[in-house]
Amino acid sequence: MAEVTLLDGGKKSIVRAAVVFPDYAEQRIALSAEARLEEAVGLARAISLDVVYKEIVRLRTIKPATLMGQGVIERLANTLITSGVTLVIIDTNLTPIQQRNLEQKLQVKVIDRPALILEIFGERAQTKEGKLQVELAHLTYQRSRLVRSWTHLERQRGGAGFLGGPGETQIELDRRLIDEKIVKIKRLLEKVKKTRQIQRSARQRVPYPVVALVGYTNAGKSTLFNLLAGSKMLAEDLLFATLDPSMRKVKLPSGREIILSDTVGFISDLPHELVMAFRATLEEVLAADLVVHVRDAASDNSREQRQDVLQVLEKLGLKDVVHSSKYLEVLNKIDLLPSGKKDELIVKAQVGGMVCLSALTGEGKQDVLQKMDDSLATDAEIMNLAIPAADGKRLAAIYKHARVLSQRVNGDTLLLTVKANQTDLRYFNT
Repeated sequence: MAEVTLLDGGKKSIVRAAVVFPDYAEQRIALSAEARLEEAVGLARAISLDVVYKEIVRLRTIKPATLMGQGVIERLANTLITSGVTLVIIDTNLTPIQQRNLEQKLQVKVIDRPALILEIFGERAQTKEGKLQVELAHLTYQRSRLVRSWTHLERQRGGAGFLGGPGETQIELDRRLIDEKIVKIKRLLEKVKKTRQIQRSARQRVPYPVVALVGYTNAGKSTLFNLLAGSKMLAEDLLFATLDPSMRKVKLPSGREIILSDTVGFISDLPHELVMAFRATLEEVLAADLVVHVRDAASDNSREQRQDVLQVLEKLGLKDVVHSSKYLEVLNKIDLLPSGKKDELIVKAQVGGMVCLSALTGEGKQDVLQKMDDSLATDAEIMNLAIPAADGKRLAAIYKHARVLSQRVNGDTLLLTVKANQTDLRYFNT
């Protein structure tokens, strides 16, 4: 029996939408069906869709042509008419044939989960690089369909879709035109990648370790970024509020300075096209000296969200990092927990090598900074250095980025005993 909830409609919006989660064994999702449905509703509302109807459809078998059985489709079609729905979001990956057949039978526009996430990314991207990455992902997705997957949204916005809407003046892009666009965008992104590599090389000449914030979308990464860096980057209670990477310099308790990097949020079933398209951006995570995984401790699905993030990190080739000293978990939003549960979580976190905080109130800020400091110093060792007394630049770098345990003068040379890691050492010896 399907679980159905009719919603009140609430505020007036441009598009009245329905969200349907087909629950079947082959989905293999970490979240419960109810949590997954609510997440999909949140995704829809993130782009101002008016979700007036939501439903979990329990499926015993999958129909290759339509995903759902005829009886379910007929019932759903009647409900959509009654609710005045013009857009249906099927929260799974539909084949092009399933999407086309469902549109014909339901007589409304139908999009799947990847298309919905792509549309959100299209609205959120602000930089030229972000927009290019989204368009590449969109075209890769669209290539197999050769239809404009979100015509309804572009038309309702007066044709304002992202990048002016790919193919704004024609109903359908043929494969040749899409391929030409993909090649062009990849060339542009390759230039962006080279620019990033130059920027990264420039940073490496200055001994600043890179700390990358990762986590499930809406876990509070941007709020934490603002707290630690003293910046005012957009941080809203919205899914995918941040797409474009930001970087700031932050000083740790030991005096060591780091580059803190905020990244795009992850989500369950993140479309493969997006993972690949945003790989240039996520290279900041690959090159990081420390990966900080920000988790929403107040979410009932915190563990499942953790698994989804770890799966994306594994896709990026960071499986080994997760089990090393270069990985730190931060349990955020403890201000939303009851005091008893909060105290219990803090104790468990300490035992598990994690740290708790509220990025909103600032509670635990110093604990996070100290934990970052300690994590970056885990491979530190004591070493003796002989530095010419006249080499002020190198001496300044040593005092800034290492802990000087002792110093004595030997003629024109300073003999230092310092505690530093190998990453810092290579800068001292240049």
